[in-house]
Amino acid sequence: MGSCPWWRAAISAHPWKQRSRQRLQERYYQAIFLVILKRKKKMSKERGLISPSDFAQLQKYMEYSTKKVSDVLKLFEDGEMAEYLQGDAIGYEGFQQFLKIYLEVDSVPSHLSLALFQSFQTSYCSEETVKRDVVCLSDVSCYFSLLEGGRPEDKLEFTFKLYDTDRNGILDSSEVDRIIIQMMRMAEYLDWDVSELRPILQEMMKEIDYDGSGSVSLAEWLRAGATTVPLLVLLGLEMTLKDNGQHMWRPKRFPRPVYCNLCESSIGLGKQGLSCNLCKYTVHDQCAMKALPCEVSTYAKSRKDIGVQTHVWVRGGCESGRCDRCQKKIRIYHSLVGLHCVWCHLEIHDDCLPAMGHECDCGLLRDHILPPSSIYPSVLASGQERKVSKTSQKTTDDLNLSTSEALRIDPVSNTHPLLVFVNPKSGGKQGERVLWKFQYLLNPRQVFNLLKDGPEPGLRFFREVPDYRILVCGGDGTVGWILETIDKANLPFVPPVAVLPLGTGNDLARCLRWGGGYEGQNLGKILKDLEASKVVHMDRWSVEVIPQQTEEKSDPVPFQIINNYFSIGVDASIAHRFHIMREKYPEKFNSRMKNKLWYFEFATSESIFSTCKKLEESLTVEICGKPLDLSNLSLEGIAVLNIPSTHGGSNLWGDTKRPHGDIHGINQALGAMAKVITDPDILKTCVPDLSDKRLEVVGLEGAIEMGQIYTKLKNAGHRLAKCSEITFHTTKTLPMQIDGEPWMQTPCTIKITHRNQMPMLVGPPPRSSNFFGFLC
Repeated sequence: MGSCPWWRAAISAHPWKQRSRQRLQERYYQAIFLVILKRKKKMSKERGLISPSDFAQLQKYMEYSTKKVSDVLKLFEDGEMAEYLQGDAIGYEGFQQFLKIYLEVDSVPSHLSLALFQSFQTSYCSEETVKRDVVCLSDVSCYFSLLEGGRPEDKLEFTFKLYDTDRNGILDSSEVDRIIIQMMRMAEYLDWDVSELRPILQEMMKEIDYDGSGSVSLAEWLRAGATTVPLLVLLGLEMTLKDNGQHMWRPKRFPRPVYCNLCESSIGLGKQGLSCNLCKYTVHDQCAMKALPCEVSTYAKSRKDIGVQTHVWVRGGCESGRCDRCQKKIRIYHSLVGLHCVWCHLEIHDDCLPAMGHECDCGLLRDHILPPSSIYPSVLASGQERKVSKTSQKTTDDLNLSTSEALRIDPVSNTHPLLVFVNPKSGGKQGERVLWKFQYLLNPRQVFNLLKDGPEPGLRFFREVPDYRILVCGGDGTVGWILETIDKANLPFVPPVAVLPLGTGNDLARCLRWGGGYEGQNLGKILKDLEASKVVHMDRWSVEVIPQQTEEKSDPVPFQIINNYFSIGVDASIAHRFHIMREKYPEKFNSRMKNKLWYFEFATSESIFSTCKKLEESLTVEICGKPLDLSNLSLEGIAVLNIPSTHGGSNLWGDTKRPHGDIHGINQALGAMAKVITDPDILKTCVPDLSDKRLEVVGLEGAIEMGQIYTKLKNAGHRLAKCSEITFHTTKTLPMQIDGEPWMQTPCTIKITHRNQMPMLVGPPPRSSNFFGFLC
């Protein structure tokens, strides 16, 4: 017997009520709608926030939108969308319009817009608002404003209010249970092992109740989120932690036969395909959509995966053409054959796989690599470890959260994990290529793109890691940026810094034996050289510029710290003209050779006009409080050197024939303990030392002399002094520069004093002699 709605049965039993049919039908559908709405509200209330997959989809939309919440609010308050406003709320149709305008799309998937709408009905809107099936516009705008880039403490406060459904200012046990449910769903989305996670989360939420009252206050919630517990990640408000199996494709043209990992046919010699930066999975362009998921997981998602790294084998990618197991050839030119491990980079025959063990030691670069087994969610740490971390983490006064704080690093013993910073814009396209290569050679979580978030996220991620090193891939300006950030970060351990030189100048890299510029050398070999490097503590100097009261205006001073050198006069004038022209016509300065030709042209012009002639009449110099006599000299420039390389390799101090014995012993015999050395005979034998807490002062006679030094036709400028403090008093506007960054400065007083020392890594000695004798 089929069933029928109750109102149909009523009509059949009483024909005289036919005219009431439409009214009864309306009541029926209204009752059904209320039941469905009540069920969805209940489900939404249990769910708390939207699902992780919905949130990920929302973030994708926001990445491509240029709208701000404030722009959309104006349309609702006094614009064309005002018709959708119901007091301080909007209905579902108005909410859909909000999403379309804000996300700049023609339509939003119905499941996403409905999920979002329902999630706002679980927040702290009034009961009347929920009954009217609307959401508070202020809640909606607040939520999207936080996603635009709100402060971590604002996000934490918002999520607290979202779960505080009775609005009493505390989270009781039922509200905490809903939070744990959301965290479990989020952990499942991140592919964590949820079977072991629930008791950990329950214990963690108990720890948040610092006063033991049985409930969590807003202050306790903020304190936990700022110190020990990655609440924003676990609740789905930060999403960059997911290893979702997506390949990191980049187009690549292959100089040798390569076979597609999907269809196994040849991509073609010299043809372009797509290669994954993380696992070297390679496909035709048209095969990318069907590619198997990326095998690389950058961190352990279960306790059983912590501490022991296993091989991750991917077919193909055997560039050496020889098996590391049996030492026989791998016939890579005939078909897709062989396997390579993503972490140790071993290459083997398919048939040799059974003979290989499961455990991976990360190969030749193990000293630098953080394997996934060494990185794991902090919530998987034992209770004791979390208690220890409370004492070492930041306090609520220094809220500066990032998704990396949801992970903990426990490096392999007796290794020196490498934190890599890359400036992709340095050296033309070299920076981008270096970024790609390091993402494969190391764990991608060790490699940070400086153009995205700067160096702070990387330094926070490695903050508690013992014995780590830093590699900066960029020019001298990039290195200075990293050193200044380290200086301000108040790290418990200051790591030594190495340099992979990109760009044109690279004076510091030259002095530290890392070369004048990266030209595509094997990065694996460079990393092995880094293993053999030694630490030297490089002096850094503070610069204070005190301008005189004049009507003229100075350019802004580029830096307050000297890492390489400071100069006044002729070389700064050439650099200033070079800088102005490069900013105006950047396309004319896209190679080292072009830069040298431009520099030569400006130097020739400066030699004709001599804009800094008789510089000694426009300034006075004091070294450690004593005046430096310049009366018998005719100078056009003065350089103050911390390192013996300027302008891409010019040695203004000149070569010093190195006496037998160590540098420190020699300098001490020559008066190295003295703060000032001005005796010409002693200065002739002084060897530059970037860790002796003293500066070398050199006089320059003009642009012609600069050109002669630059082209190695002349040995050096005029050695004036070695000192630990120097002060300039200028009487007219003069060109100046710090570490290659020039500016025009009105009359002023300039004080240079020792600031601190920074540990730097010096490359292994070259086979041939090097004119930087103090490092050889």
